Order: sequence, then structure tokens, then C-alpha cells
Amino acid sequence: MDNDGGGSESSRQVQVRFVTKLNPPYKAPPSSISIPANFARFGLSALLNNLLQAGNADWEAEPFDFLIDGELVRMSLEEFLLAKGISTEKILQIEYIKAIVPKREEEPCSHDDWVSSVDGSKDGYILTGCYDGFGRIWRTGGICTHLLDGHSGPVTSVCILKPKADNVGDQIVATASKDKALRLWKFVLEDSIDQPKKVRAFKILRGHTGAVQSMAAEPSGEMVCSGSWDCTVNLWNIDAQVEDNMVSLKKRRKNTEDEELQSEGEALSTLVGHTQCVSSVIWPQHETIYSASWDHSIRRWDVETGEENLRMSCGKVINCLDIGGESSTLIAAGGSDPILRIWDPRKPGTLSPIFQFSSHNSWITSCKWHKKSWFHLVSASYDGKVMLWDLRTAWPLAVIDSHKDKVFCADWWKNDAVVSGGADSKLRISSGISVQ
Repeated sequence: MDNDGGGSESSRQVQVRFVTKLNPPYKAPPSSISIPANFARFGLSALLNNLLQAGNADWEAEPFDFLIDGELVRMSLEEFLLAKGISTEKILQIEYIKAIVPKREEEPCSHDDWVSSVDGSKDGYILTGCYDGFGRIWRTGGICTHLLDGHSGPVTSVCILKPKADNVGDQIVATASKDKALRLWKFVLEDSIDQPKKVRAFKILRGHTGAVQSMAAEPSGEMVCSGSWDCTVNLWNIDAQVEDNMVSLKKRRKNTEDEELQSEGEALSTLVGHTQCVSSVIWPQHETIYSASWDHSIRRWDVETGEENLRMSCGKVINCLDIGGESSTLIAAGGSDPILRIWDPRKPGTLSPIFQFSSHNSWITSCKWHKKSWFHLVSASYDGKVMLWDLRTAWPLAVIDSHKDKVFCADWWKNDAVVSGGADSKLRISSGISVQ
């Protein structure tokens, strides 16, 4: 598939010109050159590095990817041109970009049980949920700064909430659990800490009659929604000062000392329609929620009316869902087969996937779009692998196989790293990923 371009002879030559949107020192000479037609990605990358080094003695070689007419090259030039019906008589313009591959594997962060969920949406820290019932806050260097203590069952989902402008010092996060409740937590980030601080939730959200499987925050950070084994999606207000929907305010005693006050909240509304576990929820815009279920469906809901306005079925149990890509409108989902599917709900007359990626060899447990790219997303699977994808090619850009068991969750962190957790009880950080 990916010939290195140097091991076999080829009498055919093609005229090419390398172009890029990258800034110096990544600019290659603009003149066209003649190269063997059997060159593929690795051969092209070696050639390009030689060209860049010729103009810069301090140049250090690095891997590149190559696009022709907007599609990544994953075969020899000769095979690509034949498959696409492109003439070899004219000068071929080849765009090059930095290859999307992790450069470093950071020291893993150890947990006491399976790592079920991870949120890397905040540059300053990573939030994880674990089957030991705790949420954890991690800083760079594998340092656990806070332990979120309160759930009576495994934590199944976590999310970081956007702080209000007048209170940016306080970090607010949410966790969901098999104990049927959600908990809201508040803490302050600290630069140095000897051991993790235990934090108690400031608010407990009860109302589901089954284990809570998934959770997502509304973009402003003022609300969360949750999906449960009771087949419903609940919407909740997170403001600790709001008295609406308060059902109790109590002070607990432990070792004769009063603990901090904890409020309990009821759901503002409930979305009803799924017939099995709601495995994943996403809240991309204030007025719209997406949910995925073991009933094989993906549904879009109008938050104001509570009505379903789109339903798609893929014939499989669905484990994970995310919205992103072009104009943040593409739907990515994975489930009880090895295929990562992408839909475009704007396409009229069809609800068939526009992309299907099938390099995993077991159930897909997690998928996340890169927030600053229309093309890139990450997936995780029971096969123990995390894969990086680009919509412009059918093959994964990179396969991260640092986990020793099933992978349950994955996310992007700081835009240039992937964080993941699984049955090996580790949070893994793969960094140095250049996404343009």
C-alpha cells in the first residue's frame, strides 16, 4: 500500500511541484522536479526533507503527509493517478502538511480501577472518571491534584463546565455514576500540591431511575444533560445559587464535624423516546441536543419543545457520539462493530453514512472531533487501540497501542495531545501531535 519509493526501480517519471500552507522554514523550492512514479508517502517525505535540508543546514527531518486534489496519498503516485484518472503529462501539484503522529508518550497516570471517561477540554488539567467511584483532576506530569469523593458506584461519565466570567478562578466539573446520580464539584487549581485534595460535591442531581451512562454540558456551562439506562435524557440546572427545583438542603455529620452544605436538584425536563440505554449525549448548541442509544438510533432534540426532530438508525448498538467537522455539523458515532461512521444530516434524501472507517477490530467505545479541524477525529476501541483519522483518507493516520487492555474513552487535550483511559487502569497521554 505505502511503497517507500526507494526499493524498486521504475522507469516512469512524473513532474511534481511541492506546495504548502506551512510557514518558513517549511517552504520547499517552488520549481518543479522529476521523480519516480513509484514514490509513495515515505519516499516523498524523505525527498522533501532532503529539499528542505538543502536550503537549511540546521533542518531536522520530520514526517510529512501529502495531498493531491485535497485527498491524502496512501499509495504510490502511479497508483493514485491511475485510480483518480489524473494525467501524468502535466506538472502534478502536491501539497504537503505535517504528519499527524504522536511524538511522545507521557508517563501514564495510574488509577485504582478501570478508567471509564476522560475530558481534556481544559488546557490546564485533565478530568477522569473511574470505576472505583472517584473523579480525579490531573495536571501535567501525572500529578493528581484533586480527588472527587462522593459517588457510591462507578463513575461512568465526566465533563468540565465553562466557568462564569465573574468567577473564573473556580473550576466546576460534573460526574455521573451507576449510582443513578450526577454530582457537581467546585475547586481551585493549585500550582504545587503534595497529595490530592479530597473534594465534596456542592450539588447532587437525582431523578434517573437507572444508572447514568453519559453526560454533556450546554455550551454556556449553565446546564448539563444526562443519558441513562432508564432510556431517558434529563436536563439539569447547575447553578448552586438557584433555588428553583431544590428539593432539599442538608448538612451531614461525620466524626461529629459538619461537612459542607450539599444541595439536591431535580431535572428541569426529560426527553423521552429511546427504548434502551442512552449511551451518549452531546449538547453542541443551546437549542439542540443529540443522543445515541443501544436501540440503534441517533436522535436530535429541540431543547425548548422537548421534541425529537431527527432520527437516524445504523442497525447497531451505539456506544459513542460526537458532533464536529465542517461547520460543526457532521455526526460521528461508533458502536457494536469495528466501523466508525460519519453522517451529514444536511444531505437531503438520505441518511446513509458519508464515511465509514473500518480499521478497528472490535467495538468502538469513544470518538471525538478535533475542535480546530474539519478533518480530524480520534477513536478508541475494545481492541486496545486509539486511532487518529483524517476524512481525506480511509486509513488511520496513526495507531496508538500503548494500552494493555480495552480502551473505554479518548479525547483531545491542548489541541496537540490525545488522552485515553481503559481497563488497564491507566490514563495515557500521547503528545506532540501537529494538527493543522
